Amino acid sequence: MRLLASVRAGENGLTKRMASWDSVWARGLLPPVEDAAEHTKLWWAAAALMVAGGGWRGRRAAVAGVAGMAVAQVLSNGVAKQLVERRRPPKEWFPHEDVEDRPESSSFPSGHTAAAVAFTAAVAPTWPWAGTACAVPTVLVAIERVHSGAHYPSDVAAGAVIGLAAAAVVRAAPRLLLRHLG
Repeated sequence: MRLLASVRAGENGLTKRMASWDSVWARGLLPPVEDAAEHTKLWWAAAALMVAGGGWRGRRAAVAGVAGMAVAQVLSNGVAKQLVERRRPPKEWFPHEDVEDRPESSSFPSGHTAAAVAFTAAVAPTWPWAGTACAVPTVLVAIERVHSGAHYPSDVAAGAVIGLAAAAVVRAAPRLLLRHLG
């Protein structure tokens, strides 16, 4: 019990610390990242760019990314959020107005992070350059979810794990289907 209380106190402290970032960098970059990531617009745009300019590799990477993102959304928002009810971090911890625009759903896990990580992790094996390029906004989405007051760091970490698992499922699915059907 002491360990759990200590971990919870540490996470609360980290959440408050991230919420208090008021640098030009944080205030200028993170809100547009949140807008772009809302409803997975950022990842759909990335997939469209891959299809338009990446040839066969871009098309394969885009399909893998979108499939990974879809699996992650089902796992995080359709399953995990229904099983785990967790309140969002208290509004009083956040000195900026971003905290007013938070979802009503469970805080655990971060669906935005799950989608971002799944998209990036599914793209990277097919087109490493595109996966590397997608990693930058993926990290920014994860940071933004805590900074805006939508999530605790453990929600983001759980979303990342779900995203990695979703990408692994998408990468393994064709081989498993061929083995099963063959």
